[in-house]
Amino acid sequence: MNRSENRSADSLRAVSLEWDFQPGADASLLIRMGGTHVLCGVSVEEKVPPFLKDTGKGWITAEYGMLPCATSSRYKREVVGGRSGRTYEIQRLIGRSLRMMVDLSRIGERTLRIDCDVLNADGGTRTASITGGALALRLALQKLVAQGKLAEMPDIMPVAAISVGIVEGTPCLDLDYSEDSNAEVDANFVMSGDGRWIEIQSTAEGTPFSSEEFLAMTRLAKKGINELFDHWK
Repeated sequence: MNRSENRSADSLRAVSLEWDFQPGADASLLIRMGGTHVLCGVSVEEKVPPFLKDTGKGWITAEYGMLPCATSSRYKREVVGGRSGRTYEIQRLIGRSLRMMVDLSRIGERTLRIDCDVLNADGGTRTASITGGALALRLALQKLVAQGKLAEMPDIMPVAAISVGIVEGTPCLDLDYSEDSNAEVDANFVMSGDGRWIEIQSTAEGTPFSSEEFLAMTRLAKKGINELFDHWK
């Protein structure tokens, strides 16, 4: 099959990172994965949700949004019509994934809020948000140590995510929009740096998929995510 950028079925799109893209954030990163561009900004708040008050633990949470002109037709601002169920589901996924990175008792009673804003959408926006958000979160913690607000850098578990699907009968890594919209199976994988799975979402769009096909997608996801972990070095 022919893929964008003349990619093979097991190839990622081109990945680039631009650090400190947003000067007003406590830490920020613009991640580009092919035509998908996501700005991940971290804000540090010296307070925690009520359920964590006086526990000695901090909190990590995320918000996700798509700019109106990120897609081929204008995407309605959700601040006007209210957040969709899809948006809530994606930002919960991002938050769950990023909380796996660090022992919350090691970051003090503060909240690190990661805003993931999609500037351009060409498939894989939620997985790019997790991959970029994780790197931005690490940078924010490094800055807290440099500012003397954290006594030492807590242990960090790298986290990254990628989409995989079956397109025209072929398992493919890192789907762009044209592939995703025509895929027989669509899946998102989130993995930790030691090779354990954090979350897997997989859906058959046409007919059910076999265990063998699922394992083929899993192998592709692990290969792609391990390549994304190269950006942690």
